[in-house]
Amino acid sequence: MIGQIGQSLDGRTATRTGHSHYINGPEGLAHLHRLRALVDAVVIGVGTAIADDPQLTVRRVAGPNPARVVIDPNGRLPVAARCLANDGVRRMVIGSRNVTSELPRGIERIALPVSEGNIAPADIVAALADAGLRRILIEGGANTVSRFLAAGCLDRLHIVVAPVIIGDGPTGISLPPIDTLAEAHRPHVRAHMLGDEVLFDCSLMSQRRPGVAKKST
Repeated sequence: MIGQIGQSLDGRTATRTGHSHYINGPEGLAHLHRLRALVDAVVIGVGTAIADDPQLTVRRVAGPNPARVVIDPNGRLPVAARCLANDGVRRMVIGSRNVTSELPRGIERIALPVSEGNIAPADIVAALADAGLRRILIEGGANTVSRFLAAGCLDRLHIVVAPVIIGDGPTGISLPPIDTLAEAHRPHVRAHMLGDEVLFDCSLMSQRRPGVAKKST
C-alpha cells in the first residue's frame, strides 16, 4: 500500500482557488504514471474526482492500466466522471450502505459503514483485498492520503516536491495534532532527483499497524 502526493516547496497541493494542474513537471508526472502501472488499483476520494476529473490511466510510461476506485460516501460522483469510462479495466465505487446513486453499467459497488461522513481506511483496504486488489496506490487528494497515513494503512509514502512556491492554498499532509516532537512520524527516507523535482520515498513499515494493511510489492 503506497500513498503519493505532489506538492510545492511550501507544502501546497493547489492554489487557494483549487487550481493544481500541474504543480509537478513531466518527470514527476511520469513517476506517478509509473506507480499506476505497478499496482492493482489506484484510489482517489470523490473530492479529487469532482475537482480534477482525472482519467487515472497510464499514459506517460509503458504499462497496464490499474483498476480505478473512488471513495464516495455520500453519492456525489458524477456519472460522466472520466475515471468511470468503460475502457476494459475494473471500475469501483466505495460508498455508504445507506446511499445509492446512479452509476454507469459495469461499475462495481462496495458498500461499507460510514462514520461522521467517512469510511474507515482499514475497511477499504480489507474490501479491496477481498476483491483481489492488494497492491494499492492511494493517489489523492491530500485529505485521502492523510487519512490512510493517520490510520496506519500505508507501507510507503512518496512525496514529490516541485520547485515552486505558491504561498497559499491547501497543504499536503494533514494529521491529528501532536504535543511533542517525540510523537512525530520519523520514516526512513530516501531522496531521488526527478529532473528539477525531489522525490522523498518514505518507508512506513515500522509504523504500520498490525493487521491493518498488507505489505505492497
